[in-house]
Amino acid sequence: MAEKAKPAKKPSPIKNGYLVLYNAASAILWLTVLGRVVGANISKGPQLVYPTTGEFCKWTQTLAGMEILHSLFGVVRAPLFTTFMQVFSRYAIVWGVTGLFPDLARGFGFGDGYSCLAYSTMLGAWATTEVIRYSYFALSLSSGGQPPYALHWLRYHAFFVLYPVGISSEAYLIWRAVEPARERVDPLYSMVLFGYVALIYPPSAYILYTHMMAQRRKIMKGIKTQSKKTA
Repeated sequence: MAEKAKPAKKPSPIKNGYLVLYNAASAILWLTVLGRVVGANISKGPQLVYPTTGEFCKWTQTLAGMEILHSLFGVVRAPLFTTFMQVFSRYAIVWGVTGLFPDLARGFGFGDGYSCLAYSTMLGAWATTEVIRYSYFALSLSSGGQPPYALHWLRYHAFFVLYPVGISSEAYLIWRAVEPARERVDPLYSMVLFGYVALIYPPSAYILYTHMMAQRRKIMKGIKTQSKKTA
């Protein structure tokens, strides 16, 4: 006699509620970042982005460290390695680059028009990506896995443009930080930054981008299979 299939385990309402709250709050925080970036650029240009948004963005991004804990303790089914890489790469920027050398983001001193523009485009790409991602998760969890179609489409297509913009802006800022790191911190830190942007960043960017591509293929394949079954 065949064994009866075990019923699917229902998600904990406490965990589900926590994740809805976490994702909704994160979406609001990043929407605030995006609004400030857009407002600063409209009023006075990218030079105003860091004074109005830099500190707020730093702590908003720092909150994302919770996602490493979520993955580590099984709160979500996200791979720990790629989650750590994503969070660490941004920590390196907000704490180890623009946090130490705000001139780069402001556009004076060691910075210029190109560096403050890179900071502006980086924050714009980050914020747009995170508003889409966190909104998608919050609405998906609160609606039984049925987020709006437009948000679903953006979740698995917008990164084609946003990721290259974000990653190239990050790499440029790290490269520009090599010189001030040598003069203001230590030659060793300058070498670390150079090694990071020249040797570690390219393969890391490739791993993360191909991971997102793999996620997209998996989701699109599932949608096609489901469509065939319901046809």
